[in-house]
Amino acid sequence: MPNEVICLTLLLKPNLYFMKTQIFFIASLLACTFSAVASILPDDDLYRDIPFDMPQVVRPSFPDYEVNICDFGAVSDGRTLCTEAFERAITHVHEQGGGTVVVPAGMWYTGPIELLSNVRLHTEYGALVQFTSDLDAYKIIDTSFEGLDTRRCQSPLFAYKAHNIAITGHGTFDGCGEDWRPVKKSKVTSKQWKELLAKGNITNEKGNIWYPSEESRKGSEACYDFNVPDNITTDAEWESIKRWLRPTLLNFIACDTVLLEGATFKNSPAWCLHPLMCSYLTIDKVQVSNPWYAQNGDALDIESCRNVIVTNSTFDAGDDAICIKSGKDEDGRRRAVPCENVIIRNNTVLHGHGGFVVGSEMSGGVRNILISHCCFIGTDVGLRFKSTRGRGGVVENIYINHIVMTNIPEEALLFDLFYGKKGKETAHETPAVSDETPIFRNIHIDNVVCRGAGRAMYFNGLPEMKISDVFIDNVTILKAQSGIVINQAQGIKIEDTVVESAQNNVLNLSNAIDIFIEQLTSLPEATVSIGEGCEKISIEDSNIDKDNIIINESVSEKEIKIK
Repeated sequence: MPNEVICLTLLLKPNLYFMKTQIFFIASLLACTFSAVASILPDDDLYRDIPFDMPQVVRPSFPDYEVNICDFGAVSDGRTLCTEAFERAITHVHEQGGGTVVVPAGMWYTGPIELLSNVRLHTEYGALVQFTSDLDAYKIIDTSFEGLDTRRCQSPLFAYKAHNIAITGHGTFDGCGEDWRPVKKSKVTSKQWKELLAKGNITNEKGNIWYPSEESRKGSEACYDFNVPDNITTDAEWESIKRWLRPTLLNFIACDTVLLEGATFKNSPAWCLHPLMCSYLTIDKVQVSNPWYAQNGDALDIESCRNVIVTNSTFDAGDDAICIKSGKDEDGRRRAVPCENVIIRNNTVLHGHGGFVVGSEMSGGVRNILISHCCFIGTDVGLRFKSTRGRGGVVENIYINHIVMTNIPEEALLFDLFYGKKGKETAHETPAVSDETPIFRNIHIDNVVCRGAGRAMYFNGLPEMKISDVFIDNVTILKAQSGIVINQAQGIKIEDTVVESAQNNVLNLSNAIDIFIEQLTSLPEATVSIGEGCEKISIEDSNIDKDNIIINESVSEKEIKIK
């Protein structure tokens, strides 16, 4: 029987659940096809029907003037340091009024490269820019990392307050991250672990984290929270932990009219691409690749930027993949620069802790974000929203549609305001709302298909500030281990959604207010639990057997509407 006839026969079977899952699965395949077609549409199409006001992002343009790094002393032998050649070439083009610095095929061994205004760095096919891990090449600078004001080693690719800059072409930038990063034993094979120990038997007290040097271990021990050292004050103290001050591979700070196109960025010491407080930024057709075990190996962290386009790119990360941030805690609130007006479209994530992520550093606010026509393959979490008490900031006006995911071992959709398990012991308490209280609201998610997940959805808000006004429509999550958990949330609407849960508990509500569920389809044996603290719960036109809806005795029947 032809495949077309088989598909038609399956779709005509008189089983509502079967029909919907088949239709949504086929729709997901069509979505992938449409995504590929959309990638060749003109730029104007990116702005069609976006749900917020946003100016078009103009790409940089450059004079025809062009130079080759070889004309400034660069030698492609893999050992001659080309730092001065890059500097001379970029400075020369900048002083000439702008143009292009060409990096031809070959291996170019170098220290940090700083871009200046009106300069494009263009890599030809076969060009490998290999950054040295020699500490003498990297000065310690004042900067921001993980949302906090701190000091780090200068990034291999660096720009500050530059205008009209670009990195383009077909070459590769390698950050030599293996000489900087600590490695967790749990993330590598036994053979890899033995090879690391052979380089130097420097581990933490438990023996489960390897460090590339004693200085790196010392820096780790100086960190109270994440990777920013505490109580390090003098220059000598900073120098003593220099190997721990791992730079991001690319850090553009306060730049405008920026383009990254076509090149590959890989093997970063920490985060890979980190535009900070930039505007009119375009990232198109790039490849970002870090080993899956790369500690803090985020692919792309867009922090406190405005008017951003991310399209047609592939991200393979050791940590979160496509991340939206805006500073952390008091430092982020003092900066008070939101991340806003961002379009993310036609991208693929091959690995990462999260496919698309907001937070946890969101203290300056995040708003007006559209992510569509993206594919996540094997990310730990698909759509990941995270924060905790102390952050502050407002995340709002987030629009997510036409996303396909497969093999997601944790949540397909996650809202966790106890990120890092912070405050778990006081989760039941309700402190006063202040500028340290994070807010997540007005988030729209539709046309999402996920095949294979740990938990379908997890909402975990704060008692003092519930996650609010999340609208989910036309979502299909197949082969999940467990269903939807909604805790400390308000104004959640889930419509026309399929959830297939191995544990049969398709929906578990607690401390949830004003929850509207319509046309939720699951397996015939699926159950629903409505726990304490629930009010104004409505479940309509779903295939859940009323006998399988368990209501906590503390919940008034007047608060529950089932039809």
